[in-house]
Amino acid sequence: MFSSNCFITDQEIAWCPGCGNFAILEVLQETLAELELSPHQVLLCSGIGQAAKIPHYVRVNGFNGLHGRALPPAVGARIANSSLKVIVQSGDGDTYGEGGNHFLHTIRRNPDIAHFVHNNQVYGLTKGQASPTSDPGMKTKVQAAGVILSPFNPLSLALTLGAGFVARGFSGEKEHLKQLMKAALSFPGYALVDILQPCVSFNKLNTFAWYKKRVEILKNHEPTDIEAAQRLARKWGEKIPIGIFYEVPTPTFESQIPALQGKWGKEPLAYRHFDPNTLAHLQEEFM
Repeated sequence: MFSSNCFITDQEIAWCPGCGNFAILEVLQETLAELELSPHQVLLCSGIGQAAKIPHYVRVNGFNGLHGRALPPAVGARIANSSLKVIVQSGDGDTYGEGGNHFLHTIRRNPDIAHFVHNNQVYGLTKGQASPTSDPGMKTKVQAAGVILSPFNPLSLALTLGAGFVARGFSGEKEHLKQLMKAALSFPGYALVDILQPCVSFNKLNTFAWYKKRVEILKNHEPTDIEAAQRLARKWGEKIPIGIFYEVPTPTFESQIPALQGKWGKEPLAYRHFDPNTLAHLQEEFM
């Protein structure tokens, strides 16, 4: 039996006081404990950014890689070791900007990983430039006259590409966010949770009070209705829905790879015996 204290490290946390990341970190640690996962069963992958620091603050296996490149190592780790619970922690800039291409094709592949995006609508690590999800008109030091680009809609795109689990949470609704994380971690396939998270230093538009006034927890929504899910994904403004928009499993990437099935069945690839001598004929052929 584990408590959330089992997942706390002694690393000094470098986020600003009041940052929405603190709530997400706390909820993640509680979620892992309540799912009775032990630290060695979990892998956190991240790229670069404030959200991407989270593997340093959770006592599990961690991989902190290049900007926008959290998803490829996560997919590789999952294929190599299917006994791992693989989670990607990333920001909106890291996933939807630098990592946009990986985001698209990970959805298409449908590996069994959970993807928690800390969406604060700004690049916080580099001091506040507009991100792909910044609202039009938001002023920053770089976009001094206000953002002129249309915002990227990650949930609508994920639904269009066939993602089986699509949800939106809010760091100010911690118990609700915990239920979303549990559902995502129990879902067999790629599960996206876009988490609204105020940046208290650089986003003066989408503040905690701004979100509190607008977010609404979904009620009486049927998560197998793709049309209804798309309508919810496009709803943004005076009312912002949070909850599971869509949840319909489809065959995972791993389940469609013959080398991961067959007589070895459930044995993870990483644990199988490997004899390099069995590949000697290939070395001879290509030399």
